[in-house]
Amino acid sequence: MLRAGQPAPAFSSPDQNNNIISLNDYSGSKNVVLYFYPKDDTPGCTIEANDFTRLSKVFAAQDTVIIGVSKDDCASHQAFIAKFDLKVELLADTSGKVCDAYDVWQEKEKNGIKKMGIVRSTFVIDKNGTLVEAIYGVDPNGHAQAILDVVKIL
Repeated sequence: MLRAGQPAPAFSSPDQNNNIISLNDYSGSKNVVLYFYPKDDTPGCTIEANDFTRLSKVFAAQDTVIIGVSKDDCASHQAFIAKFDLKVELLADTSGKVCDAYDVWQEKEKNGIKKMGIVRSTFVIDKNGTLVEAIYGVDPNGHAQAILDVVKIL
């Protein structure tokens, strides 16, 4: 697992509009909140996306972009954004390369059944590309505010 103080792994993946977004796009100019979630339009993922959206202007005032990542495709992301009027970028990591780089693709157990899936996780990356926070196993309730509190001290 990744830890604070390490360089953030580089990534490059299409967003909801099929535009390629890379960590390097923000180097030297923006902090990045990169959050991984299991699936578009599911209860916990919707709470998290709506909370980040509600606080998006405050994050922007802190020179911080919010980027969600799942293995859903661009069309799924577009529908999720439209349904909830989300104000976050969503990366379509259909290949799983970004999930692997951040070590969030892990074995999970639900109802006694083990399978691979995305562990809800959030990474705060400063303008220099260093991990300030690396949190695995996130509870979506109140999480966006907790991450904003971290960003405010950068």
